[in-house]
Order: sequence, then structure tokens, then C-alpha cells
Amino acid sequence: MLSPLIRLCVVALLCLAVPGTAQAETCRNTSFEGAAYIACSFDPAKQDLRLFWRGADDKPYLTFGALARDLKSRGKSLQFAMNGGMYQDDFQPVGLYVENGRELTRANTATLTGAPSAIPNFFKKPNGVFYIGNGAAGILETGRFLAERPEANFATQSGPMLIIDGAIHPAFIVNSTDRKMRNGVGVTSPTEVHFVITKDMVNFYDFARFFRDGLGCRNALFLDGGVAPGLYAPELGRNDAPGHGGYGPIIAVVD
Repeated sequence: MLSPLIRLCVVALLCLAVPGTAQAETCRNTSFEGAAYIACSFDPAKQDLRLFWRGADDKPYLTFGALARDLKSRGKSLQFAMNGGMYQDDFQPVGLYVENGRELTRANTATLTGAPSAIPNFFKKPNGVFYIGNGAAGILETGRFLAERPEANFATQSGPMLIIDGAIHPAFIVNSTDRKMRNGVGVTSPTEVHFVITKDMVNFYDFARFFRDGLGCRNALFLDGGVAPGLYAPELGRNDAPGHGGYGPIIAVVD
């Protein structure tokens, strides 16, 4: 019979050998100032974080399930996914989209004028770009991204920015009654990226505060809201169907 000490060592080794047994969950339920969120955190230096839009047939994936099946056919596994930015009716990204180093759609620098409530979220400037390159990730205001051109194997433009160098977007209103389901991405360092989807309806100001004061992000970007946000997180039993007939860009972690 094994001694208690040996049995303890065996159990520890088995836990290390079984994927996910001894690892912290990447996606977690959390709350901030009375609102509920799911936050998923990754290190692009250690995990394969990338963007997808269209498959080998040149058609948009549209669903997380379609992407998962395609990856499985190539011997890979989808570990996490989230809708990755705003798109047109044909599922083409509204702004800049870079995949595997190729710029598939150009940056959108258009400015719309009018009542704030009539301006689509993407054009509530400043908007920004989330990018991944050389094992690091970042978020920059669009003009700054275009000026600096950081190394980016993957990039997606969306808007508005939620947090800009530690400051909340100036257009956001404290106690706004414009509450919706929302999702976004923030960075606390080049190797610490946080994807967040709400479980409650929140306004822009409160959503931004969660990124800044709840997660410590100095830069964060809104991805979408209303019925558009979606999450694929097997450990939480989430494989959300798209709310607009399909997703455009998809941010994913692949194993």
C-alpha cells in the first residue's frame, strides 16, 4: 500500500497531467459596483490569440461553432472566442482588419456629425484598434495606431474607445440611462489582455469604469453592444449564437 505522502505526490502529478485540472480558469464570473460580468484573461506570449473572419471558401464563419469545426478539421481546438468588432450587413469589418499580417480592410477614419444619439458607436471618436503582434497585444486610438504602425499580425478597429491612457472616454455620461449588454477588450500590459462581456445591462461609463478601476486597464476598446455581443467559453458552458445572423470578425484563442 502506498504511504500517504506518496499518494499525495501521485495525485499532484495526475492533476498536472490532466489539462485544465490544476490550471486557473481563463474565464470567470465577477462583479463590480453591483453589475455582473464575465472576464476572460490571456497572455499572448503564451497563448495563441488571433483573429478570424473568413474560411477557406472565402465566406465569413458567422458562428463560433463553424470556426470550431474548421479548426478541428485541421487538428486544432477552439479554446475561447468573442465577437471581434463591428461589421457591415455583409459581415465585412467596418474598419481596419488585419489577419495573418494581411490588411483585408482599410482603416476607417470618417467623421460623422450630428446629435450624439444619432452617431453610431463606431464613429463616437476617439475609436481605436486592438492588435496582436510578436507575442504582445495593445490598444491604440486609431490615429495613433496609423501614425506609429506597431507590429501587428492581427488587428481590428472598433469604437468607441472606453479608456484612453487611463482616462474614461470624454463623451460618456455618469448615470446614463442608455443601458445595454456590451462587450469589449482591455490591456493591463502587452502580455495581459482582458475580454469582458456583461451579464447585466450597463451604460458606457460604468462599463469603462470596470475596465479601468476593476481590472486596472489603461486602455480599453468597445467591441459591440445590444444583441451583438457573443462569447464562446466551454468552461462556462457558453457558445452564444449571433444576434444579427452571424458574426463578422472573431477574436479567438486556439490550441
